[in-house]
Amino acid sequence: MALSSTTQAARPLNRQDMKTLALAALGGALEFYDFIIFVFFTVVIGKLFFPPDMPEWLRQFQTFGIFAAGYLARPLGGIIMAHFGDLLGRKKMFTLSIILMALPTFAMGLLPTYATIGIAAPLALLALRILQGAAIGGEVPGAWVFVAEHVPRQHTGYACGTLTAGLTAGILLGSIVATLINTSYSPAEIEAWAWRIPFIVGGVFGFIAMYLRRWLHETPVFKELQEKKALAAEFPLKTVLRDHKSAVVLSMLLTWLLSAAIVVVILMTPAYLQKQLGLAPAVTLQANSLATIALTLGCILAGRLIDKIGGGWTFILGSSLLGTVIYYFYSTVLQDPSTLYGAYALAGFSVGLVGAVPYVMVNAFPATVRFTGLSFSYNVAYAIFGGLTPMMVSLWLKTEKFAPAYYVCSLSVLGFLIGVYLLIRDKKAAASA
Repeated sequence: MALSSTTQAARPLNRQDMKTLALAALGGALEFYDFIIFVFFTVVIGKLFFPPDMPEWLRQFQTFGIFAAGYLARPLGGIIMAHFGDLLGRKKMFTLSIILMALPTFAMGLLPTYATIGIAAPLALLALRILQGAAIGGEVPGAWVFVAEHVPRQHTGYACGTLTAGLTAGILLGSIVATLINTSYSPAEIEAWAWRIPFIVGGVFGFIAMYLRRWLHETPVFKELQEKKALAAEFPLKTVLRDHKSAVVLSMLLTWLLSAAIVVVILMTPAYLQKQLGLAPAVTLQANSLATIALTLGCILAGRLIDKIGGGWTFILGSSLLGTVIYYFYSTVLQDPSTLYGAYALAGFSVGLVGAVPYVMVNAFPATVRFTGLSFSYNVAYAIFGGLTPMMVSLWLKTEKFAPAYYVCSLSVLGFLIGVYLLIRDKKAAASA
């Protein structure tokens, strides 16, 4: 189901399109930095926000629990913002999401610790993390819908891939800032006050992004729906669940693929390499930065490719590459750690297939309920699979050192099958047209 709007007639990308893409991607990167920076400082946060006599394992478990709360809050925030995005406009929610992210991030940097206010400290941290989760739940689907409805339909994949690249750049920015803090200050200084800097800076980033989004315009597709008085006539989520079940299932499966690749290859692998090979954290962090840069490039290429050859062949070829490269990466690095940098960069590039995922999802739902359908499917699936994946892989690692490779390779098979399904579906649609 293609994006439908007379304003999206075939034409090349113009200056306004590129401006919209640049501002949306920059804002997405800054907002994703705000959401992810917490994970880089979990050790010091655990020390400062929980009782000093608490066992170390319990302190870290509860700290990661607060981090995970952000994921669990995503569906609720996403559904609420998507509901109003389908009824009141994409831009309003696109701006609201960044305010909801900037304020709690800035507040985290100013929070009193357990030594000052006791149990209120972790409770306040939890409340702020939930607000962050609600914000990111609206930001990611809203951003995909926003850029997809601005550009000509033959460039939808490129727009979505570029925006996804911006989100991954937010992870890289978080890694760079964390590295700078850890190399510029002593552990005592970080624990005393320097840990606050990334959060305060993140809040400032958010306010800057909010200001930049003033220059964005409502999408042509939504304005056309308003003019024709064709907005959703009932509760958008009700329509999605009743009339678009197959699109919801497809989007959830694609989100599973996306979350598995990102969480395992980009977020979990540095700690995995430290444990399996005894590599220094600085080494794995450098390699991870290279992989994230390659991932950013891969996202843009995947978006370009899906515009040219369609979703079916993109996922058949991309999933084949993903499975092959990921197996090569883990098996090679475990045998010869000297191959780490090149192999990890190649692995990150193959994960760039995730840049093609939003193209399929934004085209799976009609414009009247597009924001709600995409947001519900993506956020619920990400809350489930994004939360369960680390636990599943960690448990599997107790008996199988190649668990990360096997898990991602299994999901690449799912991606291949989705590609076959899309190919068959599109051929049937073309034949009946």
